[in-house]
Amino acid sequence: MTAEDFLAWTAATACGAPCAVPLTADPELWEAGVELGRRALWLHTRGAHSGERPRMPGGRRPYVRAALPSSGLPDSLDYDPDEEALLLGEGRISPVPQGAWDFQAGGVRVLESWFEQRTAAREPGTLEAIGPAGWPSAWTSELLELITVLALLAELRPELRALADRVADGALIDAAELRGAGVLPVPGAARRPASVLDHHEEGPEGQFALL
Repeated sequence: MTAEDFLAWTAATACGAPCAVPLTADPELWEAGVELGRRALWLHTRGAHSGERPRMPGGRRPYVRAALPSSGLPDSLDYDPDEEALLLGEGRISPVPQGAWDFQAGGVRVLESWFEQRTAAREPGTLEAIGPAGWPSAWTSELLELITVLALLAELRPELRALADRVADGALIDAAELRGAGVLPVPGAARRPASVLDHHEEGPEGQFALL
Protein backbone atom coordinates (compact mmCIF):
# COMPACT_ATOMS: atom_id res chain seq x y z
CA MET A 1 0.00 0.00 0.00
CA THR A 2 1.28 3.45 -0.92
CA ALA A 3 0.35 6.87 0.43
CA GLU A 4 -1.48 7.49 -2.86
CA ASP A 5 -3.50 4.30 -2.34
CA PHE A 6 -4.55 5.43 1.13
CA LEU A 7 -5.48 8.88 -0.16
CA ALA A 8 -7.62 7.27 -2.86
CA TRP A 9 -9.28 4.98 -0.31
CA THR A 10 -9.99 7.99 1.89
CA ALA A 11 -11.53 9.86 -1.03
CA ALA A 12 -13.83 6.91 -1.69
CA THR A 13 -14.89 6.05 1.87
CA ALA A 14 -14.51 9.05 4.22
CA CYS A 15 -17.81 9.93 5.83
CA GLY A 16 -19.42 11.67 8.77
CA ALA A 17 -18.49 14.67 10.87
CA PRO A 18 -15.95 14.43 12.33
CA CYS A 19 -14.59 12.57 9.35
CA ALA A 20 -14.12 8.81 9.73
CA VAL A 21 -12.32 6.45 7.35
CA PRO A 22 -13.29 2.77 7.75
CA LEU A 23 -10.56 0.26 6.89
CA THR A 24 -11.74 -2.93 5.26
CA ALA A 25 -10.03 -6.25 5.94
CA ASP A 26 -11.05 -7.53 2.49
CA PRO A 27 -8.17 -7.11 -0.02
CA GLU A 28 -10.49 -7.24 -3.04
CA LEU A 29 -12.78 -4.61 -1.55
CA TRP A 30 -9.74 -2.48 -0.76
CA GLU A 31 -8.62 -2.62 -4.40
CA ALA A 32 -12.10 -1.73 -5.62
CA GLY A 33 -12.24 1.23 -3.23
CA VAL A 34 -8.81 2.47 -4.25
CA GLU A 35 -9.80 2.39 -7.92
CA LEU A 36 -13.00 4.33 -7.22
CA GLY A 37 -11.08 6.80 -5.09
CA ARG A 38 -8.52 7.37 -7.82
CA ARG A 39 -11.28 8.29 -10.22
CA ALA A 40 -12.88 10.60 -7.65
CA LEU A 41 -9.55 12.35 -7.05
CA TRP A 42 -8.99 12.65 -10.79
CA LEU A 43 -12.34 14.36 -11.14
CA HIS A 44 -11.92 16.63 -8.11
CA THR A 45 -8.54 17.81 -9.40
CA ARG A 46 -9.86 18.06 -12.99
CA GLY A 47 -7.19 15.69 -14.22
CA ALA A 48 -4.41 18.02 -13.07
CA HIS A 49 -1.90 15.24 -12.39
CA SER A 50 -2.71 12.94 -15.29
CA GLY A 51 -2.57 15.21 -18.32
CA GLU A 52 -6.07 14.05 -19.29
CA ARG A 53 -8.99 16.38 -18.59
CA PRO A 54 -12.40 14.94 -17.68
CA ARG A 55 -14.79 14.83 -20.64
CA MET A 56 -18.35 13.71 -21.11
CA PRO A 57 -19.09 11.14 -23.82
CA GLY A 58 -19.78 12.47 -27.29
CA GLY A 59 -23.28 13.88 -27.59
CA ARG A 60 -23.41 14.62 -23.86
CA ARG A 61 -20.79 17.35 -23.74
CA PRO A 62 -22.13 20.75 -22.66
CA TYR A 63 -21.97 23.58 -25.18
CA VAL A 64 -23.05 27.21 -25.28
CA ARG A 65 -26.33 27.24 -27.21
CA ALA A 66 -27.15 30.92 -26.69
CA ALA A 67 -24.33 33.40 -26.15
CA LEU A 68 -23.67 34.95 -22.78
CA PRO A 69 -23.60 38.76 -22.64
CA SER A 70 -20.51 40.49 -24.01
CA SER A 71 -21.19 43.46 -21.73
CA GLY A 72 -22.66 43.31 -18.27
CA LEU A 73 -23.24 40.14 -16.29
CA PRO A 74 -26.24 37.80 -16.32
CA ASP A 75 -28.58 38.63 -13.47
CA SER A 76 -30.07 35.18 -12.95
CA LEU A 77 -29.25 31.49 -12.98
CA ASP A 78 -31.88 28.84 -13.57
CA TYR A 79 -32.22 25.28 -14.80
CA ASP A 80 -34.66 23.74 -17.27
CA PRO A 81 -34.84 20.02 -16.45
CA ASP A 82 -36.87 19.16 -19.54
CA GLU A 83 -34.26 20.66 -21.87
CA GLU A 84 -31.32 19.89 -19.57
CA ALA A 85 -30.33 23.52 -20.00
CA LEU A 86 -28.52 25.90 -17.69
CA LEU A 87 -29.91 29.41 -18.14
CA LEU A 88 -27.66 32.36 -17.34
CA GLY A 89 -29.80 35.40 -18.08
CA GLU A 90 -30.22 35.20 -21.87
CA GLY A 91 -27.35 32.72 -22.15
CA ARG A 92 -27.97 29.00 -22.41
CA ILE A 93 -25.74 25.96 -21.95
CA SER A 94 -26.82 22.39 -22.65
CA PRO A 95 -26.90 19.51 -22.16
CA VAL A 96 -26.44 19.86 -18.42
CA PRO A 97 -27.45 16.66 -16.59
CA GLN A 98 -29.77 16.98 -13.63
CA GLY A 99 -27.06 15.45 -11.47
CA ALA A 100 -24.69 18.32 -12.24
CA TRP A 101 -27.34 20.92 -11.36
CA ASP A 102 -28.31 19.15 -8.13
CA PHE A 103 -24.74 18.48 -7.00
CA GLN A 104 -24.10 19.98 -3.57
CA ALA A 105 -21.09 20.52 -1.34
CA GLY A 106 -21.64 21.49 2.27
CA GLY A 107 -25.37 21.72 1.65
CA VAL A 108 -24.92 24.31 -1.10
CA ARG A 109 -25.63 23.75 -4.79
CA VAL A 110 -22.20 24.07 -6.42
CA LEU A 111 -23.30 25.73 -9.67
CA GLU A 112 -25.34 28.35 -7.83
CA SER A 113 -22.42 29.10 -5.51
CA TRP A 114 -20.02 29.38 -8.46
CA PHE A 115 -22.35 31.80 -10.25
CA GLU A 116 -23.01 33.94 -7.17
CA GLN A 117 -19.32 34.33 -6.41
CA ARG A 118 -18.80 35.90 -9.83
CA THR A 119 -21.94 37.98 -10.27
CA ALA A 120 -23.03 39.12 -6.80
CA ALA A 121 -23.13 42.88 -6.25
CA ARG A 122 -20.01 44.23 -4.55
CA GLU A 123 -19.70 47.21 -2.27
CA PRO A 124 -18.46 50.20 -4.31
CA GLY A 125 -15.00 51.42 -3.47
CA THR A 126 -13.75 48.05 -2.22
CA LEU A 127 -11.26 45.69 -3.80
CA GLU A 128 -14.07 43.19 -4.28
CA ALA A 129 -15.79 45.69 -6.57
CA ILE A 130 -12.89 45.50 -9.02
CA GLY A 131 -13.87 42.95 -11.60
CA PRO A 132 -14.78 42.40 -15.23
CA ALA A 133 -17.51 44.58 -16.71
CA GLY A 134 -18.66 41.71 -18.91
CA TRP A 135 -18.63 37.94 -18.88
CA PRO A 136 -15.07 36.76 -19.71
CA SER A 137 -14.67 33.85 -22.09
CA ALA A 138 -12.45 32.21 -19.47
CA TRP A 139 -15.49 31.95 -17.17
CA THR A 140 -17.39 30.10 -19.88
CA SER A 141 -14.56 27.59 -20.27
CA GLU A 142 -14.37 27.18 -16.51
CA LEU A 143 -18.12 26.68 -16.24
CA LEU A 144 -18.21 24.06 -19.00
CA GLU A 145 -15.45 22.14 -17.25
CA LEU A 146 -17.20 22.45 -13.88
CA ILE A 147 -20.44 21.10 -15.35
CA THR A 148 -18.52 18.15 -16.78
CA VAL A 149 -16.82 17.37 -13.47
CA LEU A 150 -20.05 17.64 -11.48
CA ALA A 151 -21.91 15.42 -13.93
CA LEU A 152 -19.23 12.74 -13.75
CA LEU A 153 -19.05 12.97 -9.96
CA ALA A 154 -22.82 12.57 -9.79
CA GLU A 155 -22.54 9.43 -11.91
CA LEU A 156 -19.91 8.08 -9.51
CA ARG A 157 -22.02 8.53 -6.38
CA PRO A 158 -24.10 5.32 -6.72
CA GLU A 159 -20.87 3.31 -6.92
CA LEU A 160 -19.50 5.11 -3.86
CA ARG A 161 -22.71 4.40 -1.92
CA ALA A 162 -22.55 0.73 -2.92
CA LEU A 163 -18.93 0.60 -1.78
CA ALA A 164 -19.87 2.16 1.56
CA ASP A 165 -22.55 -0.51 2.07
CA ARG A 166 -20.11 -3.32 1.28
CA VAL A 167 -17.50 -1.88 3.64
CA ALA A 168 -20.05 -1.49 6.44
CA ASP A 169 -21.26 -5.08 5.99
CA GLY A 170 -17.76 -6.58 5.88
CA ALA A 171 -14.91 -7.15 8.30
CA LEU A 172 -13.05 -4.02 9.40
CA ILE A 173 -9.58 -3.39 10.78
CA ASP A 174 -9.88 -1.79 14.21
CA ALA A 175 -7.53 0.31 16.33
CA ALA A 176 -6.31 -2.71 18.30
CA GLU A 177 -5.11 -4.39 15.11
CA LEU A 178 -3.37 -1.21 14.00
CA ARG A 179 -1.59 -0.97 17.36
CA GLY A 180 -0.57 -4.60 17.09
CA ALA A 181 0.88 -3.94 13.64
CA GLY A 182 2.83 -0.94 14.91
CA VAL A 183 0.82 1.56 12.89
CA LEU A 184 -0.54 3.17 16.05
CA PRO A 185 0.26 5.25 17.95
CA VAL A 186 1.36 7.69 15.26
CA PRO A 187 4.90 8.99 15.93
CA GLY A 188 5.04 12.63 16.94
CA ALA A 189 7.34 13.46 14.03
CA ALA A 190 4.67 12.28 11.59
CA ARG A 191 2.14 14.76 12.95
CA ARG A 192 3.91 17.86 11.67
CA PRO A 193 4.98 18.94 8.18
CA ALA A 194 8.51 18.10 7.11
CA SER A 195 10.93 20.99 7.45
CA VAL A 196 14.44 21.71 6.23
CA LEU A 197 15.11 22.87 9.78
CA ASP A 198 15.03 19.21 10.83
CA HIS A 199 17.95 18.53 8.48
CA HIS A 200 21.34 19.15 10.08
CA GLU A 201 23.67 18.68 7.12
CA GLU A 202 24.82 21.88 5.46
CA GLY A 203 25.87 22.58 1.91
CA PRO A 204 28.26 25.20 0.53
CA GLU A 205 28.45 28.48 2.45
CA GLY A 206 26.36 27.10 5.28
CA GLN A 207 23.22 26.57 3.17
CA PHE A 208 21.04 23.49 3.39
CA ALA A 209 21.47 21.15 0.47
CA LEU A 210 17.95 20.77 -0.92
CA LEU A 211 17.59 17.96 -3.44
